[in-house]
Amino acid sequence: MTVALDFALPPGLSASEPPEARGMSRDAVRLMVSRGDLAPSHHHFADLPGLLGPGDLIVVNNSATLPAAVRLDRLAVHFSTANEDGTWLVELRRRTATASEPYGGGEPGEWLPLPGRATLRLIERETPRLWRASLDRAVEPYLRAHGAPIRYSYVSEDWPIEAYQTVFATVPGSAEMPSAARPFTAELVTALVARGIGIAPITLHTGVASPEKDEPPYAERYEVPAATARLVNLARESGNRVVAAGTTVVRALETAVGADGRVAAAAGWTSHVVTPRRGVRAVTGLITGLHEPRSSHLLMLTAIAGETALAQAYGEALRNGYLWHEFGDTHLILQK
Repeated sequence: MTVALDFALPPGLSASEPPEARGMSRDAVRLMVSRGDLAPSHHHFADLPGLLGPGDLIVVNNSATLPAAVRLDRLAVHFSTANEDGTWLVELRRRTATASEPYGGGEPGEWLPLPGRATLRLIERETPRLWRASLDRAVEPYLRAHGAPIRYSYVSEDWPIEAYQTVFATVPGSAEMPSAARPFTAELVTALVARGIGIAPITLHTGVASPEKDEPPYAERYEVPAATARLVNLARESGNRVVAAGTTVVRALETAVGADGRVAAAAGWTSHVVTPRRGVRAVTGLITGLHEPRSSHLLMLTAIAGETALAQAYGEALRNGYLWHEFGDTHLILQK
C-alpha cells in the first residue's frame, strides 16, 4: 500500500451532479496536469489542445452506457457484464433513501420478479459481490424499457441516460460510464484535430464498480481495431505521445501489446490488471478522473505516473478542492 493509495476523501469533494447542472459546459471542469516529478499545474479541460502537440494521439473508449439499474421495492439489480452464454453478471443492492448499498442475500436458483413481468434467476455467485444470472428475455432491450443509469449515494438525484454518455459513445455495453471522456465536446474534438492531434477508438465495456468494495477488476469485453493499433504504433515510432482517455483504454491497449512492444488488433475478454510491477508499454499518458482511496485504478495510475508523483498530485487535488467521481474534475498524467 502506497501513500497515494490511502487518503481521506472529504464528503464535500464528491461531485453530486453533472457540471451542466452547475451552469458549466462539460469541458469547463478543472484539469490538473502531472509531468513526472514537476509540480502539478492547474487548467481547465478545454485547455487540452494546448497541453498536447501535433502528432500526439488520444485513444478513447466508444462504449455507450446502458441504463443498467433495475429498481424493485427494496432491492436494485445492477446488470454488469454479458457472458457468452447469454447469462449476465449482476450485483444485488439494497435500496436506501439516497441510492443503494451492497446486499449480501440471494440463493442459487432463486427467482426475482422484475418490473415489466420479467424474471431474473440467480444461478451462482461469480465473486463475493456478483451473481451469474439469467433474465427471461433479451437484456439490453429490457434495460432500455425498464432500467435507469446506475447511481451511487454521492449523486444527489437521478439524471437522464444522456448525462452518462460521452461524445464518443456509439457501441452500447457499459454498465457504468467510461467517464474520463465525458468532458470532451464536439467543439473540443474539432480543436484537437485542427492542432494535428489524432483521436482513435477502442471498445471496452465496463462492468459495475461498487464504490464500497476495493476489488481488482474482473474480465471485461474489449476490442482494439487494426486502424487504432496502427495509429498507436505510428505515434510511438514517431516519438509522439499516446494518451489514453481513461483506465479502460489503458487496459485494452496493454492487453493488445505484444512482446515486441507493438499493439496489434485484438478482441475478446481481458483480465489484464496494470500494476507498477507490470508497468505499461503502449501508453505514455492518461486522462482520468480522481479515484477512490485504495481503488485498484490507483495502481494503474502509479504505473504511469510513479508513486511519488501520484501522491503529490492527489495532495494537490485535495488541497485545491478538486471534485471526484464521474461528474467531477480530471487529471492528465504525462510521462516525461
